[in-house]
Amino acid sequence: MRGTDPLFAGDGIACVRGARLVFRALDFTLAAGEALVLTGLNGSGKSSLLRLMAGLSSPGAGRISWDRTDIAQDRQTHATRLHYVGHTTGVKAALTAGEDLAFWSAFRLQDHGPTQQRALEQFGLGSRTSFPVRFLSSGQKRRLALARLVATPAPLWLLDEPTVGLDSEGQVALEAAIADHRAAGGIAVIASHTAIALGEAARTLNLRDFVAAGTEPLDPDLNLALGLTVGGAR
Repeated sequence: MRGTDPLFAGDGIACVRGARLVFRALDFTLAAGEALVLTGLNGSGKSSLLRLMAGLSSPGAGRISWDRTDIAQDRQTHATRLHYVGHTTGVKAALTAGEDLAFWSAFRLQDHGPTQQRALEQFGLGSRTSFPVRFLSSGQKRRLALARLVATPAPLWLLDEPTVGLDSEGQVALEAAIADHRAAGGIAVIASHTAIALGEAARTLNLRDFVAAGTEPLDPDLNLALGLTVGGAR
């Protein structure tokens, strides 16, 4: 069931990478069942924004909240409510495909054997359950990484270029998984250079609208405007 009140939101977000301001004054709001696609040129901060949303790094200014509570207040709890799929697959070469999903389920304190098998089947890996991960192709490893989304449910999906390495069947499986996730009230944020069919209530956020001119180095006046200190720039 989709809600109308923002569940996941950012207010006045600034991203500092090294000693450079990447973007600033960025806002977003997402209610249950909504999806947000991040666009922009390479280096505009799409991956950095996903890391901020995941609580893996801290904004230089502003705040990101879940159900009106700043995620910085309890990063551990925030981590339990999300899936972050980055550029690397993070699969375990020494395990079988089934064991890999079981490992992540145990890591997240979930035990859903039937769900794990359904996830493998949804991503075309049903016949590879007992297959060693090291023998999977790069595309199959990407499918296995995405199968975790289905095998271990979480309300927030943060996906960084999830279609990389996928063939057309893999992309269809991903789109179906996102649709099911949203229908159940989940939220998805996706950075992708490839068009993804997301349907109703999907919005786009182009980071070029928030990029600092030339990603200029921080200076004392800019630090003051952002509420930053030189030592605190991250």
